[in-house]
Amino acid sequence: MLSVDYLSESEKSKVYSALEFSSVAHKGQIRKSGEEYISHPIAVAEILTSWKLDSKALCAALLHDVVEDTHINVENISSEFGENIAKIVDGLSKLDKIKFDTKSQEQSENFRKMFLAMSRDVRVILIKLADRLHNMRTLDALSQRKQQEIATETIEIYAPIAYRLGLNQIYHELEELSFRSLYPNRYHVLSKAVVSARGNRKEIINKIKKSIIECLHHNQIKSTVTGREKSLYSIYKKMLEKKLSFEEVFDIYGFRITVSDLNDCYLALGIIHQNFKPLPGKFKDYIAIPKNNGYQSLHTTVFTSYSLPIEIQIRTTNMHKIAESGLASHWLYKDNDSNLSQLQLKTHEWMKNVIETHSNANNADEYLENLKVDLFPDEVFVFTPKGRIINLPKNSTCIDFAYAIHSDIGNNTIAAEVNGHITPLRYSLRNGDQINIIQSEHARPNTNWLNFVVTHKARNNIITYLKTMQLEESITFGKKMLMQALTDFGIDLKKSKEFISSIEKLEDSNQTFSNIGLGKQLAAVVAKQFIDKNKKINKNSKRTTLLIHGSEGRALQFAKCCKPIPGDPIIGYLKKGYGLTIHTHNCSVAKKYRQSKEKWIYVDWDTNTNKLFEVDIKISVANKTGVLAKVTSMLSNQGIGIENASAETGDSNMYGVIYLTLLVENRIDLAQIMKKLRQIEEVYRVNRQP
Repeated sequence: MLSVDYLSESEKSKVYSALEFSSVAHKGQIRKSGEEYISHPIAVAEILTSWKLDSKALCAALLHDVVEDTHINVENISSEFGENIAKIVDGLSKLDKIKFDTKSQEQSENFRKMFLAMSRDVRVILIKLADRLHNMRTLDALSQRKQQEIATETIEIYAPIAYRLGLNQIYHELEELSFRSLYPNRYHVLSKAVVSARGNRKEIINKIKKSIIECLHHNQIKSTVTGREKSLYSIYKKMLEKKLSFEEVFDIYGFRITVSDLNDCYLALGIIHQNFKPLPGKFKDYIAIPKNNGYQSLHTTVFTSYSLPIEIQIRTTNMHKIAESGLASHWLYKDNDSNLSQLQLKTHEWMKNVIETHSNANNADEYLENLKVDLFPDEVFVFTPKGRIINLPKNSTCIDFAYAIHSDIGNNTIAAEVNGHITPLRYSLRNGDQINIIQSEHARPNTNWLNFVVTHKARNNIITYLKTMQLEESITFGKKMLMQALTDFGIDLKKSKEFISSIEKLEDSNQTFSNIGLGKQLAAVVAKQFIDKNKKINKNSKRTTLLIHGSEGRALQFAKCCKPIPGDPIIGYLKKGYGLTIHTHNCSVAKKYRQSKEKWIYVDWDTNTNKLFEVDIKISVANKTGVLAKVTSMLSNQGIGIENASAETGDSNMYGVIYLTLLVENRIDLAQIMKKLRQIEEVYRVNRQP
């Protein structure tokens, strides 16, 4: 019988009604283990009672397989137990009535459905995790292939979800059970080694525990000290990551100190460090800066008198409760309850990002891969200029930070200051960095950013922006190119506009213009076809020039070999599938392609360009400490974007060379910047790089 003493009599009655309903529906069904099927939903509900979840959650747990495996439908559940419970059950049911082309597509759609339901009611995922936990506990009844399949999905997706929600007990058990199924031989060998080591070190561990208790008691710190053994999977991961043998992994044991209040956490830490030598670099304060899942604790690793490193965690009783049960420990299931905790709000934001990841993914495989990577990154904690803490995955860059604040800030990023210094946008952020994003209304996402961003929020925003702008801009640009081609053939402007208007009325007009803008169709060929169909049109001999204003997006590229900027004499080269690439007239690379005259377009700069352009400069400077900082600081104060910066020693130790990639408006802007750089005392020479 379920342990539901914490519920009211009316709530208990509802749970028992759900149990009876489920028993009847599943009557005659047997699990692979040979047990009656009803044993599974009961076991799932029992796991939920350990979190003291409400009657609706327990009812949904008891009914969660009814829709999927019996003749009962969601409408039946709704009429019998109410719409709320029916919605939870529906969110837990797989899309097994739909045919999918691939296994990954089916898996992707089922996860999407689950996360959508989870965003409306987090009880969906709590029940799903309890369901997965019981299935993993009884996995031995399945075939080896099925065990591997379920264990892989569990360790890659469900265990990280449990961690993300702060459900540490379930997280560790899911990992451990998955490890046992995926690598049974390694699991058993490591298990024997740990048992053996436990026996050898048992006396030492007990003495260390006693010593910790005595020193805390001596300093009048009321506490509970418990010993804990690290999970086999965490030991295995450490062996893999650091290429260690089991004998080289010493810290397989740890202690947890639980105290009554926050102040005692830090007092206890001081006492531990007075009595045991702390290991440098092994202290982490997750109380001042909690993890995204709400976890709070002090972590330190110390050397004992037995030369045995021991990890110690220090937390309050309430912190321990949240550390073990996470979101489930303090979720209040009240209808229309708007008083969400900070952890709940963070969880909702995370679920929203997961759903956005799915909607922006190109295919099911990409979504699943994004989901796996995004679920469990290592974290880095950084700060906004106002001191707000931002949690990001390890190796996140300034661009990832900008998009974490807001998508518009990411899209308008031109440069970044890290700890007061201008820093390349690809810089990998470190714990404690303070980042200030410099924006410009002319700035826009760069395709190169996709080579170094880490977060899927940043990646998806960049891809979505570029895709949207590519289509819109290639259409506009294609019209301009076709107009120029018609005029070059001698068609007067009025007739050219009439032709463009006639194409716009066709169903695939945007595709035609986009193809021209991207170079998939030659504007001259389309123009020639129009002329051949209209023999009597008026012609003149005036040749036109295509004006470039800089915001054509992916329909137009600025060559990396010469990096043209407004004011440079330019020419355009049309490459199929890539659109138009703009080179300077004297570009050495462009000269190689001059033989294909039909692919060259006459272009010139519009008087109003609205884009910032990359330009490379080389600065020869005195070889003194702080010169690079002085140069970048001056540029930062002038609001000039730095895309990249590097320095090296020159041919002589007397001087050095600084290479910068700047973002400028035009040649006049560049000339003014170079003039200001030459005014710096340590600067000898400033040149634009070809």
